[in-house]
Amino acid sequence: MDMKDIERINELYRKKKAGTLTPEEEKEQARLRMEYIHAVRENLRGTLNNTKIQYPDGRVVDLGEKYGHKGKKH
Repeated sequence: MDMKDIERINELYRKKKAGTLTPEEEKEQARLRMEYIHAVRENLRGTLNNTKIQYPDGRVVDLGEKYGHKGKKH
């Protein structure tokens, strides 16, 4: 998702708020929002898969391995 898509989401939001959104634009808005949510989730998943927690006792827990998502597609 690039900045052009995010700007379009915001533009459609403003049109909806003004009450001038067409049915085609509503569909486009829904599609763009779903793409945005998917991109955010993938980014978060990637971050968590590469996060390790070190406890005071020296133990290190790799969140990607602990929760079984490392290397898997969702």
